[in-house]
Amino acid sequence: MEVDIKKHQRHNNDNLIEKVVYVNRVSKVVKGGRRFGTAALVVVGNGKGKAGFGNGKAKEFPESIKKATDKAKRSMRYFPLKKNRTFFYDVQGTHGSGKVLLRAAPPGTGIIAGGPIRSVFEALGVQDVVAKSIGTTNPHNMVRATFDALDQLDDIKKIAERRGKKVTDLYFKKKKDEQKDSK
Repeated sequence: MEVDIKKHQRHNNDNLIEKVVYVNRVSKVVKGGRRFGTAALVVVGNGKGKAGFGNGKAKEFPESIKKATDKAKRSMRYFPLKKNRTFFYDVQGTHGSGKVLLRAAPPGTGIIAGGPIRSVFEALGVQDVVAKSIGTTNPHNMVRATFDALDQLDDIKKIAERRGKKVTDLYFKKKKDEQKDSK
C-alpha cells in the first residue's frame, strides 16, 4: 500500500506548517496471518522560528500521522534566527551515528539540505542555510540530530550579555586605531 506523503503536507487553521517526513509500514506474523501497523514521523512549525517533531504509531496511516502531529505540536520550541532567515553561527548536532552540520548562508542561497533536514527548515521558517548530513540516512536520527544542533543555538543578545559586551561590538570588528585607544 503506497501512501502519498505530499498529500499530508498542509497548513492548518493555527497557521502551523505540518510536514510528514517519513511513514513506515510494518507487519507482525501471528497464527492467523499478518498484523499490519504503521509509524509516522512529522515535523510541525509556524514558519517564524518555532518547531517541533513527533512520531506516532497506529494500525492505519491517518491515525499514526494524527498522533505524530499532536506530539509534534506539544514539543514545539523557539529557536533564535538571524533576521528570520538564517542562523547567527554554524552548529553541529549528533544523535546516534548521525551527525548534522548546519551553516549560516548569505541571502538568496535558499535551503541546501537533503530530505528530512529540509522539512525541518521549511517548518521552522529558515530561508538560507547549508546543511550536511554525515553518517546515517535514518530519517528519525537525522531529524533528532538537526534538533540537537538547533538546541545549541543561542540568541545574540544572550551571547553579548554573557560576554559583557554590546550587541554592536559582536557584529562589527574594531579597527586597529580604535583598539589602541581603548587600551
